[in-house]
Amino acid sequence: MPVQLLLSGLWRRRWPLLGLTAVLWTAGVALVLAMPRAYLAQALVAPAETTSFAVSSLLSPSPFAPAGLLDTRPNGNFAVYLGALRSPEAAAVLLRDTGIGAALAERRRTGAGGAFRGLFDLDRPVDADDVQDWLERNLAVTQSLASVTWTLELPHADPALALAMLRRLHAFAEAKVRGDLAEQAGRRVAALEARIARENDLFLRNSLYELLAQQQRAGLVVAADEVVAARLVSAPMVEARPSLPNRPLLIALMTVAVPIAVLLGAASLLLLRFDPTAATAPRRRQEPELAPGMASAD
Repeated sequence: MPVQLLLSGLWRRRWPLLGLTAVLWTAGVALVLAMPRAYLAQALVAPAETTSFAVSSLLSPSPFAPAGLLDTRPNGNFAVYLGALRSPEAAAVLLRDTGIGAALAERRRTGAGGAFRGLFDLDRPVDADDVQDWLERNLAVTQSLASVTWTLELPHADPALALAMLRRLHAFAEAKVRGDLAEQAGRRVAALEARIARENDLFLRNSLYELLAQQQRAGLVVAADEVVAARLVSAPMVEARPSLPNRPLLIALMTVAVPIAVLLGAASLLLLRFDPTAATAPRRRQEPELAPGMASAD
């Protein structure tokens, strides 16, 4: 189909296309305005290995040796901290210590899905798997491009609940790392003390005493230091006004996307309905009719 025919076809249908664009844009704006809004709880954290004399540095045989200066991935205790934020244990803690279970149950009872489950008796209590699924979809962990800080974000319609969950997640992940390190140091100390009690060789006993001193130092540092994984740069806070979804941004995107979608759809329909054989068929020459009684010139 030639471009001239396509443009002329779109121009002839400009008023129906403008009406369709207005209807779709109005429906989209109404949908955006009807969407439930959520408050965003945020916290800014930094790896303890980069902000203090960290536990991992004290336990390392060469504590001040650089390890992968070009590697931007989280490592050490901070990597364990980030993994614990979305773990099944964290979901169980949220279900036990916060009101997320009741909030998810209330959300499931509303809407068409809630009516369907109530009609067929498919409703069930909220469990830790539901909380973990919600946590994996809503908890955002973003690394800053300009520094070593990380941003934790958790949205919810109830600002108090969002703030309580973010605080509980941070406390759980930090306590998880601290407990694992303390338990590891305690097991090693107990094993070394038992081995020293059975060892008679003086040289081996001196080597075991050095290892025992190192593990005792590790246990002391873990017990004394307040932060072993993630240092809070900015404590968890929740915004005063809901910001999700971003209504101005969505409306601006629809203002651009809806006309483009309507034009593409109309152009596609014109191309599908175009008959190339009818457009390229030769036109028959119309000869003038002869008057009755007149003979041909031949």
